[in-house]
Amino acid sequence: MTASAVIPRWTPPLDAEALSDVLARVQVWVPFDADVVLDDAAIALDEVPPAKEDTEKIAGRLRGHLVRLVTIAVAAESEQDTAAAQLIEHARLLGAEDLPGDHREAVGQLRRMGWTASELLDRLVAMRCLKEVA
Repeated sequence: MTASAVIPRWTPPLDAEALSDVLARVQVWVPFDADVVLDDAAIALDEVPPAKEDTEKIAGRLRGHLVRLVTIAVAAESEQDTAAAQLIEHARLLGAEDLPGDHREAVGQLRRMGWTASELLDRLVAMRCLKEVA
């Protein structure tokens, strides 16, 4: 009996196109940084509201944080926890809303997004889905 008859020939799990896609995703991947989430939440929640020209940029970052936190929560099956499930749903709704044109209303939405991101982060830490942050 030859070795080739006993051991099946190895085939790669992905073809060249799929490997290229994986490489492209890894190259643009940014590790999760809870401190950045807290910094952006603090900007949104500060008693001095962000300048009108900064609201869109801050909203974009907060939306990104909410998406990542929801993804982490879902992957960790955190929806089993009632408080986490409510925060996940709230994060999804806020992330899908357009920023209002009125600056005062936009600041209100930023604050809701910042609060939700902070609370969901705290909940995931309490559930040990994420490491504690400073």
